[in-house]
Amino acid sequence: MNSSPTEALPRYDRTRSYAWNYENAPESADVDVPPISGKWTFCGLPVDSPLGMPAGPLLNGKWILYYASLGFDVLTYKTARSVARECFPLPNLQPVAVGQLTGGEVHVPAIAEMAGSWAVSFGMPSTTPDVWRADIEKTRDQLPKGKLLSVSVVGTVQDGWTIDDLAADYVNCARWAVDSGADCIETNFSCPNVATCDGQLFQQPDDAATVTEAVRKAIGSTPYIVKVGHLTDAGEVATLLGKIGAYVDSLAMTNSVAAQVLTSDDELLFDGQPRGICGDATRLASIGQTRLFAETIRALKLDAQLIGVGGVSTAAHVRDYLAAGAESVHIATAAMVDPLIACRIRSELFGD
Repeated sequence: MNSSPTEALPRYDRTRSYAWNYENAPESADVDVPPISGKWTFCGLPVDSPLGMPAGPLLNGKWILYYASLGFDVLTYKTARSVARECFPLPNLQPVAVGQLTGGEVHVPAIAEMAGSWAVSFGMPSTTPDVWRADIEKTRDQLPKGKLLSVSVVGTVQDGWTIDDLAADYVNCARWAVDSGADCIETNFSCPNVATCDGQLFQQPDDAATVTEAVRKAIGSTPYIVKVGHLTDAGEVATLLGKIGAYVDSLAMTNSVAAQVLTSDDELLFDGQPRGICGDATRLASIGQTRLFAETIRALKLDAQLIGVGGVSTAAHVRDYLAAGAESVHIATAAMVDPLIACRIRSELFGD
C-alpha cells in the first residue's frame, strides 16, 4: 500500500466533540485498494463489493469520500433531519468491557481504552437541510464509479404530532435526499439513545407501515432500506415484515444492543439511560437476527434483501453474514478504529 501504517491514518477522535470531527474531516487517502472478484449488488444495484459503512461514522461528504478511498463501496450518509439537531454531550463513544451480548444485559462496565466495543451516544444529530442537501449533491458527484451513496433520514417528532405528521417529515427528508442525488434511501427506525417514537418505530409495526408506505410512494423506484434494532422473537419479526416488507428493498440489521453503562465507582453514565452498544459484542446477536429475518422473508415470500451490520472486523465475519443471508455487510466500529480494515478484508476475501 502507498499509505502509512494504520496508526498514521486519520480517524474519528472520540475525545473531541462531534462538531470538531465534522469540521475536521480527513481528505481522501492514497492507498492501494486490493482488487476484488465476483458480481455484487446492493438493493439490486451493481456495486464493486458487499463492503459498506452504516450511517454512524459518515458525518459528511468528506468522511464518505475518505472511507470510499479506503475500500468501502456502499457509503451511508449520517442520518439527516428536517431541522438541525445538536449532538449529545461527551462522551459519545465510551469503551466498554463486555462479551457477546444477547439483549438481556442490564448494564455493562465502562473502561478507559477501546477493546472492541463501545457505548454510542450521539442522539442522531443533524445539520440543517440546506447544508446536508448541498453536501450530498457535491459528494455524489465526486464518488467514483462502482460506489453507491445511501442517505439515512429520520423524522423529528414535534409536540402534538400524529404518526401521519411524522411520516410526512420522513417523506420530506427522503425526497430532498433523492433530489440531491442519493442512490438509495434509508429510513432510520431504530436509535436506542432517543426516547421518542422516531427512534423506536421498528417496535411499532403499524406506525412503521404508515411511514414506509408514505416514503415508498414519495421516492418511487429509488431503492429503499429500513434500519431496524435488535429483535429476537420470530413472531415479532414476522409481524414487522408483514407490515413493511412489501414497501422496502432491504432491511439493515442491527442498530445495536442497548444497555446501561456502569463506571468503576458503580455510577451510571448517561443519567442512567441505556445506550446502544456497538462493535464486536453485537456480532453474534446480529448474525442471528440476520438469519432469522432471512428465514422469515423466505417464509413470507417477500422480495427484500438484508444488510448485515454489527461487530465485523475480519473476512470470516463477512462470510458469516453472507452465509446468514445478507446481501451486503457494513462495518462501523472496526473501521473507526482501523481505517484500513476494508483493505485487509478485501485482500483476504476478494483478492485474486
